[in-house]
Amino acid sequence: MPESWLLPGATKDAQTITARWTPASMQLIDGVTVREVLNVPKSNGYLTELFRTSWADGNAHIDQVFQVVLEPGAISAWHTHAATTDRLFVAYGSARIVLYDGRDGSPTRGVVNEFRFGTIRPALVTVPPRVWHGVQNSGSGPMILMNLVDRAYDYEDPDHWRIASDSPAIPFRLV
Repeated sequence: MPESWLLPGATKDAQTITARWTPASMQLIDGVTVREVLNVPKSNGYLTELFRTSWADGNAHIDQVFQVVLEPGAISAWHTHAATTDRLFVAYGSARIVLYDGRDGSPTRGVVNEFRFGTIRPALVTVPPRVWHGVQNSGSGPMILMNLVDRAYDYEDPDHWRIASDSPAIPFRLV
């Protein structure tokens, strides 16, 4: 018999986060790393580290750094690289970063990871080659995404593959 104070249709929330503030029951895609960092308050604002070579797990090389500005609600998805490793950092605003492992032979093939990071909760998300990824500005103002890649963009032969953001090949919708 339902509790008398509950209204019809009420459901209990499932656990979504652990006491250590990591997502509950999320299996990270093989090769993906997430490094949450802290904002350091200063007298004139705050400082946030984006990258240290000691965080790189053997691949500390950075060949190019660029930023993408997305307007509220804007989506950049889906894309992947055959050989390039992305390191994504939301420098300003709020974003959903979603990854999908479609790699044959991967122990996490078919797994989707969804993260919400930004100015208030900064993190560096490392995306290995051949993992599909998309980003959506989930805030009310512009969002700045920094990408620290290990291979600079090749203008003559881009290592960049795309499918539509609503492709049925990926079991997730950025809406």
